[in-house]
Amino acid sequence: MTAITIEGKCRFTGRLQVPGDKSISHRALMIAALGQRPCTIRGLSNGDDVVRTRRAVEALGAQVEVAESGEVAVTGGVRGARGPIDLGNSGTGIRLLAGLLAGFDFTTTLDGDASIRQRPMDRIIDPLTAMGASIRGSGENGSLAPLTIEGRPLRGIEYTLPVASAQVKSAVLLAALRAEGPTTVHETLPTRAHTEEMLAAAGVRLERGACSVTVWPGEVEPPDVEVPGDPSQAAFWVVGACVAPDSDLVVENVYLGQARGGFIEVLRRMGADISVDSDSGDIRARSSELKGTRVTAEEMPGCIDEVPILAVAAAAAEGDTIFEGVDELRVKETDRVAAIAGLLDCLGAGRRIDGDTLAITGVGRAEVMGSGTVDSRGDHRMAMAAAIAGAVGRGSMTVEGFEATNTSYPSFARNLEHSTGWTP
Repeated sequence: MTAITIEGKCRFTGRLQVPGDKSISHRALMIAALGQRPCTIRGLSNGDDVVRTRRAVEALGAQVEVAESGEVAVTGGVRGARGPIDLGNSGTGIRLLAGLLAGFDFTTTLDGDASIRQRPMDRIIDPLTAMGASIRGSGENGSLAPLTIEGRPLRGIEYTLPVASAQVKSAVLLAALRAEGPTTVHETLPTRAHTEEMLAAAGVRLERGACSVTVWPGEVEPPDVEVPGDPSQAAFWVVGACVAPDSDLVVENVYLGQARGGFIEVLRRMGADISVDSDSGDIRARSSELKGTRVTAEEMPGCIDEVPILAVAAAAAEGDTIFEGVDELRVKETDRVAAIAGLLDCLGAGRRIDGDTLAITGVGRAEVMGSGTVDSRGDHRMAMAAAIAGAVGRGSMTVEGFEATNTSYPSFARNLEHSTGWTP
């Protein structure tokens, strides 16, 4: 296990670029694998999660060439893998591929690491089974990975998501491409819309409502894709610049479409000095005096991945910040509610957990936050949140399990050095 120690009282300045959006990267590879024409993907995330998806589509028959520039050329073709496919730590990878493969006439086993084997898969198994899929899982209820998917003819369904989940929605929409008749997915809260946007760009017939999307079966013609920067990764730097004194930082070319810019609205309510250039996608963040706010359960799908770093902003703020509807955080790479609580204890912030609500009482200024040693628990977002907290606090922070950042952001330490002058 790798540990790093970060000295506090840093300031964030200059300009930086974050890796390509992870959600878009996964989908770009999968949709490209379904097509029959070559396509090019630029700006693909180089995190381990996306590397696993790239290897998965190769194992399934797609031809993938990666240039020195990072540009990826994909020629589609799904013919079945010779053995189990290991998706590592990628919940997006395993859930979306389960939907994509459900209608093909071969059997595939999808697996992952110890964390993936503990994450709930019944949320995709249930709707896919309703479409006619055959999916066998592990565990008492057969709802855990590894998943064995025996391809069968599928039928279109109308399905209302019981929890707000872009992964579940996407699994059903990808399965719908090989179903008989249209499939409609209803949402009670809007989630990120990458799958439907990218399917439409690939020539798939679909209709979108305010909280629904209908997809008809058909072939895809994947276009070339330019992947913008990942807003969930940008959030770490935005928070760092907002809470650290004498900071002025620009994160370039960030995607801020549906259900992805929620963290900015939360920070602005807290008093953050943030400006967004809608043409370039650049986000500028400057030192700010933050005050607590309330994040409702209805807002949570739009900032679910950013809660660990928003918790750091709350710890530095004056007053109380309330996060409602945090239950979904308990079934991420780790129990993030418990992990965030541990980080807050280290920082000296007050915290209270009441059911699905997390309340944080800030210390008022980042430079008086405490420090110490934090275990990432193998969670990339917790490792990065702890690193930013350490960079802005008063002492030195040791982050154990820092290698977890490779899941989504292998260059995180380099960017931290570039923007703050910290030396590893």
